[in-house]
Amino acid sequence: MARAQKAAAHDLGRELAESYLLNDQMNQLVLRHLDPLAWRGKLPRDRGRAIAAIFSHMHNVRRKWLRLSAPHLKLPAPMDRSRCTQEQAGQALAESAARLAEMFIDALVHRQVETFRRDGLAKPWQAGAAMAAYMIAHDAHHRGQACMLARQLGFPLRGEGAYGIWAWERLCKRYGFPHLL
Repeated sequence: MARAQKAAAHDLGRELAESYLLNDQMNQLVLRHLDPLAWRGKLPRDRGRAIAAIFSHMHNVRRKWLRLSAPHLKLPAPMDRSRCTQEQAGQALAESAARLAEMFIDALVHRQVETFRRDGLAKPWQAGAAMAAYMIAHDAHHRGQACMLARQLGFPLRGEGAYGIWAWERLCKRYGFPHLL
């Protein structure tokens, strides 16, 4: 029975890691199709973040999760929301997503990560599926903010940029994860 449990944990760890990487490919798709003129744009009288700040926040929060939950993993460099480019944001997000995918494997397969810490104040959670769901929901929320802000600024995402994040079968196949569906 122990062998079956270990195999199930390995499969779950791999699937959560791949799901998170697929989630990041949705971020990359938005970044590739976002008009550069929208990158630093802000709405008049709006105190919200610019799109550059939204994607920087996503990466920097991922760094915090890694630092608090998996300090043995290499911490990606922080992103400066006032200076980063779209290309730099894409590279930084890809790196932090790869480290978090490693964290899923370390949590569920190698048992090196026991708890997930969202921040220094919140109660830690057991590392596992809830941790992955929370992380994906965080990305999806901010990805939606970026898409909405681009539209409000007059630079709506079109074609694959607008609808590609919903073509899960195609995304899974394109990025080598057809077994996730």
